[in-house]
Amino acid sequence: MKPLLLTCALALMAVGCTQPAQQTQPAPNQPAPSPPETSGFTVPAGFSVTLYAEGFQKPRFMAVAPGGDVLLSDPQAGTVSVLPDRNQDGKADSREVFASGLNQPHGLALHGGFLYVANTDSVVRFPFRAGDLKASGPAQKLVDLPAGGGHSTRTVEFGPDGRMYVSAGSSCNVCEETDPRRAAVWVYDADGKNGQPYATGLRNAVGLEWNAGTLYATNNGRDQLGDDLPPEGFYRLTAGGFYGWPYCYTTQPGQPQVWDKEFGRRSAAACAPATPAFALTTAHSAPLGLAFYTGQAFPAAYRGQMFVALHGSWNRSTKSGYKVITVDPASGKVSDFLTGFLKGDQVGGRPVDLAVLPGGALLLSDDGAGKVWRIGYTGP
Repeated sequence: MKPLLLTCALALMAVGCTQPAQQTQPAPNQPAPSPPETSGFTVPAGFSVTLYAEGFQKPRFMAVAPGGDVLLSDPQAGTVSVLPDRNQDGKADSREVFASGLNQPHGLALHGGFLYVANTDSVVRFPFRAGDLKASGPAQKLVDLPAGGGHSTRTVEFGPDGRMYVSAGSSCNVCEETDPRRAAVWVYDADGKNGQPYATGLRNAVGLEWNAGTLYATNNGRDQLGDDLPPEGFYRLTAGGFYGWPYCYTTQPGQPQVWDKEFGRRSAAACAPATPAFALTTAHSAPLGLAFYTGQAFPAAYRGQMFVALHGSWNRSTKSGYKVITVDPASGKVSDFLTGFLKGDQVGGRPVDLAVLPGGALLLSDDGAGKVWRIGYTGP
């Protein structure tokens, strides 16, 4: 579709633009993005971008409750908030702190009457019913996780089997881990028992989502191989699968992985069992959250597509990422969907996670600007 450019002042975005809008390891002492006085988004014709909620420290992952309330983690604040939109006007009515005092909460999942929260060092859960704005009691710890390290976020997702899938990134750029829970996805019963490795060799699989019986993951590749290696990858995970890190990486979608000569451990034979990425995007662009579009409000071409938030590079001579892309799960084709966070060398925000609302709009969290954006379709 032909993009349509929209430039709206941020002040106008605060009340919603009415025209169609057009983890990798952090760098030490990286300055926070400074949103310019005006910022515009480019999206395909017929789409609009409006402000859903703001005022967060580092808004990260989301979950949508029955009834449409949005749960949002903020690792820097140590909170999980509820963003209700009871009047259905397309923006949050308020920001309600559901739980506080958490240790860098990140991934969220709703399952079996509980809200599951992946902290940097544990998975905990709270009883949750649709409409709840505050936790009814303290967190129940289910699983201990390796804390901190080079990649400190943890993601939790439930599968169609009712089991809990938890990802934790590596402790380093490239190394042989001593803790098997690192650089892997583990699977547990819903109560945290009977944990075992599900997928390994994933340096930092921040985004996890099940679709049509398959677990999909984003992955942040290693650094220090220049601007263009390795490309960032998207994977279909299977039980017992190995995905290459730290010995190998994918350079061509669906093709055998390439041995990492610079790391130099083992040999090219280590790459033979490594499952390649089915799709790739620019190196260092840091794909984080993903959402398969399951709504009906967007045109048919977008239904079933995988939307991915690219957080943006910190160590590339020409910045990459800072946008939302679509990935066709059948062909692996990657297309830009929402751009405008990066203008020249100026960063106005950093996309993190995506969630589909019951009415079909798409939410996007932005931890660079401390906001949540709503992407809707208003027609051609």
